[in-house]
Amino acid sequence: MANLALFTSVVGKLLPRADRLNHEMAPAYDYTPRHKLAQYAVTGCLNGTFYASAWEQAETVLKLVKDIDPEFIAKTAVYCREKGHMKDMPALLAASLSVTGPEYLGPVFGRVIRNGKMLRNFVQIMRSGVVGRKSLGSQPKRLIQNWLKTASDIQLLRASVGKSPSLADVIKMVHPRPENKAREALFGYILGKNHNVELLPDEIRQFEAYKADRSAGVPDVPFQMLTALALDTSAWAEIARNAGWHMIRMNLNTFARHGVFNVKGMTEMIAERLRNPKEIRKAKVFPYQIMVAHSMVTNDVPQAICDALQEALEISLDNVPEIKGHIVICPDVSGSMSSPVTGYRPGASTAVRCIDVAALIASAYLYKNKTARIMPYEDKVVNVRLNARDSIMTNAAKLAAIGGGWTNCSAPLRKLNREKADVDMVILVSDNESWIDNIRNSDTGVMREWAKLKAHNPNAKLICIDMQPYGMTQAKEREDILNIGGFSDNVFDVMAAFAKEELGGDHWIGEIEKVKL
Repeated sequence: MANLALFTSVVGKLLPRADRLNHEMAPAYDYTPRHKLAQYAVTGCLNGTFYASAWEQAETVLKLVKDIDPEFIAKTAVYCREKGHMKDMPALLAASLSVTGPEYLGPVFGRVIRNGKMLRNFVQIMRSGVVGRKSLGSQPKRLIQNWLKTASDIQLLRASVGKSPSLADVIKMVHPRPENKAREALFGYILGKNHNVELLPDEIRQFEAYKADRSAGVPDVPFQMLTALALDTSAWAEIARNAGWHMIRMNLNTFARHGVFNVKGMTEMIAERLRNPKEIRKAKVFPYQIMVAHSMVTNDVPQAICDALQEALEISLDNVPEIKGHIVICPDVSGSMSSPVTGYRPGASTAVRCIDVAALIASAYLYKNKTARIMPYEDKVVNVRLNARDSIMTNAAKLAAIGGGWTNCSAPLRKLNREKADVDMVILVSDNESWIDNIRNSDTGVMREWAKLKAHNPNAKLICIDMQPYGMTQAKEREDILNIGGFSDNVFDVMAAFAKEELGGDHWIGEIEKVKL
């Protein structure tokens, strides 16, 4: 009789052997350096995660950029800012280019540093010394000077809100030469120096007049400049009327606390703003940001506002592709998925967890594809009844309420194989820290079960969406397997292209390579 331990199946022989261990000391596949950088870029927020600290993430990225060509670093910086809407990571990558590829810093700077917050992030990173220099250097200094010269008055006014460093600190560092008397007055105002009041922008003169006399109309200045003042309900209502979409979303409880919704017409106006498709797209809102707003509102916020947030969520997911065929979405609901999706930040961690985003993705596909099958899993598949006619918010809440067990990413595939199910696409949403199916010095459970599933579904495709930047996967990238990181709406675009076989052989990395500098 043959020795079964020696003579493995042909399928087993073809499986790639795992080349690293994950944080649970179980087999995993390492990403290539480029893929790893891309994944850190679109999921790393330089905050602590369940398994890795903020410094470990930054250190990994800084090691990676030393061995990757600067052009790809530049394209990744642009991609994660313009497509992933990230903030800290593109600023870090841009700062690294000042050392590893200064010829690419110029083309990247204007596309990454789009506002005062990004400018301060860039300066803070440069001055910290983490990229290998503590001085700004002549090229970064010129780029910052140019930003300060060409920014509009309102951009500079918005940039003046914030510290560490403040905009005044940045101006003192680079000494921009004002091109006219009006800009000289504005710099003087920001620096707290003598300046010609008559030459200041209208917004600032109105703000100073309002500070002296509250009977004047509330000036249209950044919200944070007004909150330090004692304001009545009518002033708060005026702030809400002038606010941008994100500011409204983030301050619903504040408006309720100050009686804004008691002002005639304000509830209707705010609800209409929140559900306005043009405003939602202009704000480039993450769907999970709407979900957290909905979950955080107090009972003092009218139901009409909560309903508008649900409509806004569905509008924000308009680009979720309706993938044809037998689609299975498998959200990981294990214990490690309870960590904040953007990492732990003392006193400021997001309320949205990885499990919430995984549940949101699954519910979004069910909303678009009523026949999709949802298979949440921890150490085993968890049975949950979802109604495709329910709202995305309702189904996401049901899925997110499951979590807490151990992690076994192969569990849903194993169940599909036992059923001999017909499958065209499987989407795993996880942090990839699978360990229940651990077999040392082997391949992974996901790859073993995927090989079995492919035996009776030869055209099936597997997408692994990674929620956290750990630089490894349970499924080796190949023609029928896509590994992608992130939680922005661009993930849906890449998945749709993969389903239609419109991606090149490099898959996600190929999309980043298409960025024009």
